Formats: sequence, C-alpha cells, structure tokens
Amino acid sequence: MASPSSRPGDGRLTHDLDPHERGPQDACGVFGVWAPGEDVAKLTYFGLYALQHRGQESAGIAVSNSRQILVYKDMGLVSQVFDESTLEALKGHLAVGHSRYSTTGASTWHNAQPTFRPTEHGSIALAHNGNLTNTRDLQEMVDALPGDRGELDLGSRKLEVTTNDTSLVTALLAYHPDTSLEERAAELLPLIKGAYSFVWMDEGTLYAARDPQGIRPLVLGRLERGWVVASETAALDIVGASYIREIEPGEMVAVDEQGLRTRRFAEAAPKGCLFEFVYLARPDTLISGQRIHSVRVEIGRRLAEDFPADADLVIPVPESGTPAAIGYAEASGIPYGTGLVKNSYVGRTFIQPSQTIRQLGIRLKLNPLRDVIEGKRLVVVDDSIVRGNTQRALVRMLREAGAREVHVRIASPPVKWPCFYGIDFATRAELIANGLTAAEICSSIGADSLGYIELDRLVEATTVPKDDLCRACFDGVYPVKLPEPENLGKHLLEMAPLLDADGLATSLTGGGAPDALRRP
Repeated sequence: MASPSSRPGDGRLTHDLDPHERGPQDACGVFGVWAPGEDVAKLTYFGLYALQHRGQESAGIAVSNSRQILVYKDMGLVSQVFDESTLEALKGHLAVGHSRYSTTGASTWHNAQPTFRPTEHGSIALAHNGNLTNTRDLQEMVDALPGDRGELDLGSRKLEVTTNDTSLVTALLAYHPDTSLEERAAELLPLIKGAYSFVWMDEGTLYAARDPQGIRPLVLGRLERGWVVASETAALDIVGASYIREIEPGEMVAVDEQGLRTRRFAEAAPKGCLFEFVYLARPDTLISGQRIHSVRVEIGRRLAEDFPADADLVIPVPESGTPAAIGYAEASGIPYGTGLVKNSYVGRTFIQPSQTIRQLGIRLKLNPLRDVIEGKRLVVVDDSIVRGNTQRALVRMLREAGAREVHVRIASPPVKWPCFYGIDFATRAELIANGLTAAEICSSIGADSLGYIELDRLVEATTVPKDDLCRACFDGVYPVKLPEPENLGKHLLEMAPLLDADGLATSLTGGGAPDALRRP
C-alpha cells in the first residue's frame, strides 16, 4: 500500500476556496473488472477517471494476479494518485477501484479505499459507494469476532486505523473460516442496512452487490475478454465495455474463471436516489433506462411551463444547470446563451488562498460575460439551492455586470432534509429552504423571481414511478429506517474506542449527529 504522503497540488480550485458555499457531494465512485489478458489496472484507472465527479478526496486500486492482492491508494484526484510507473507495477487479471468523498469517517489516508484485509484464508479488498445506517450494529459484530481471526500481521497494516463503515464490512467479510467468501457475503449482506453499492474481490473472483433499495447506482458491462461493474454507464463507455444491465437491488454477482453467476440475497424494494437525476450522475450516464441529459432537458421544459418569465436570454450555471437551461429555452422560445464562463480546472488543491483571493468568492469559479448579459433580462437556471450563498453572490455579480433583471429557475424542489445514504449535504439548520418560503428565498438571494420545479413534476420527468425513488432530501421520507440521532453522523466511529489493524483499542475524538434532523 502507498503510505501517507504530502503530494503536490495540481493548481486546481476546490470548494474550499469559495467562502460562499460547498455544494452537495456524492460519496464515491466504484469500479471493478475481471479480464484475463487485459491491463486491468489501466482499465480501472480510466474507469475511475470517468467517475471522478463522484469523489475527489482520495483514490485507490487493488489488483490480483491470482496469488496475491496489491493495493495502492493515496489522497487526491485519480490523476494525482496514479502515474504510468505506478500502474505498470499493478499487474493481474482482476481489479477493483475507488474514488472517495467521505460521508462516514474523516478524509484521511487511512480511510481511503479499497479497504484491505489479508487473512490465512485469502485476502479481500472492498470499495463502497453509499452510506450505512446500522454502523453501530456492525461495529458490535466486529467487536464480537474472535480475537484471533486468522488475519496476517503485516507491518504496513500498523498504519491503518480506519474510521469508516466500509472497513467494518471488510472485516466481517474477511472472517469466514468455515465457508466460502461468497457464502459469507450471502449471509452478511441482509444484515447491512442503508445504501451500498459494493465491489470487492479476493485473489480470484470479482464480486458486486447492491442494497435492496438500490439507492446508489451500479451497472454491469461486458468486455470482449471479461466483465466490468461500475457506478455509472459512463465508466463502461470510457473502457470500451458494452452496457448489459443494472445490478438489481438485493442482487449479488460474482465473476471468475467459471463465468458470471448471480444470486438474490434480499427482495428488491427499489428506492433509487432522485438526486442522481438532478445533479450527481454524469449527463451521459443511463439510469433506469433514461439518459440523464435527456431527463434534465425535460426538467427544464417543465420549469418553463410552470414558471415562465418575460426575459431576453436563458443562461445556465455551468455545467450542472446546462441541460435544464437548454430545455427551458426550447419550451419558452427565449434564446439560449452563455453568460457565465466556468474555470475548467475546479478540483483539489493544497494551496491555501489569501484573504484577498477568498473575497473574490464565486469569481474563482464563474465569471460573467458582460457583453452578453449587459442590459438583458436573464433567466438563470441552476440544479439546486443548498445554503443560498452561491446564488446570492451570483445574482449580485450578474447585476454588477449589467443584467437588468435576474430570474432564477431551479431544476429541483427545495432541499429541506439531509441525506444519510451517501450524499454529504449541509446540516438541516444550514439548508436555506428549511426555514424560508420560496418568496423569502427569492428576496434573500436578491432575484427578481424564483421558481423551483415541483416534486411530482420532477418525478414525472424521470419516468420512474414515484414509489421507486428515494426523495428524502426533498420530502423527509427516509426509505431505510434511521437509527437514533446519536448513532448518525460522519464522525460516528471517531467518538468511541475503535479497532485498529492489529485489534488494539484506539480512542479518537469526534461525535455523532444528535441534531442532524432537528429544526433550526
């Protein structure tokens, strides 16, 4: 494994540079490939590259050559963590990869994935997209395992003190002295609650599983000489794999030299994440048979029907607002234009900005085209409003650039509730829509008018039945039961004694989220 290191920045901007707002962040992207004769490390690298939008904190790849698993992971973007020489050292026929945004456990090297457990029965490496809701129960299950679990005492593992839910699942899967890993997984998966798209491996087999609600996406693809699983179909496209189907909710698949096999470990109760359609997924991805770009264009058309505006120009907040702005312009007959230029190099940096730079705020990411917007009545289309600070700064910036009117249109309903299934939203007290009406939000951000698409209209645009979607961030209806508030929160496992890699108790500071659902 790569050891913790201080890596150079890449000169890119991050939300940390913007004092106004950090938008919603997805948990992770996962990728797995079984393909003898192929360069699986490079396939995984490019698969993760296509999934970079799902997590920018750390990246890792595990590769097996049938005899052993080698894991390399580090903090940073995929392109920062891996180079040609690193990938050249990762030889094998089977790999899993991960790009992370932390939702349980701090953003540290120890919590980077894939997680890894070497045992006398064989090693396991696991990557996870989502967030579990019974983490406390899983921790108790790990605590109850025998002290001598048959794990190999590798010196490098003394570095590893993990505080994420994924490491607990890995520890539980790794202990299977009287059965196969596949049978152990079939027993364990029904006991895991929350959102999970797992991709894992031992020395010879690739596995993937999706929670019974199918909250996070997971798809299956075919290579000429193998199989691929990934968070989104866009990752299949980039490695030349043909899309076969989605992994079904409550399904586990396994791929080895015998071929592909599948089994159901729980009855499907679909609750796919609605916010994937709004923002999280790439526009070129397919979910539930729908191209995300087409869904977002349709959302924009419906926004134009429900919230018309007397305006001269429709402009998006790039890039997430672009498809909906196209749809709004089509349906309204108002010309579509580019009024904002986005810095294309928004990502991770290790350079701290000066106060002068911080005061520039949103201009670090977006800059107005004065020649386009001066004197115009604008319709500005964005995907969502979280705290409202970005929109407030944006409206002010457009007015300073000469816009005569600014009408804001939002391609999702008001975000009023936090997510516990793999999106790192603001806390409930920070969500502007939680305490204000649409008219009050309009006044707060300084717009001439504001329109949010209604929930039912958004659902219709996806063509997915409403009951098959998780809408919790919009309506507060959580499809998987949540634990007590003190057992919620990103730093849940950092507030109590933990098991380090050698089974020794370690105490870290932190805490749960007792006020996670409380009204401000």
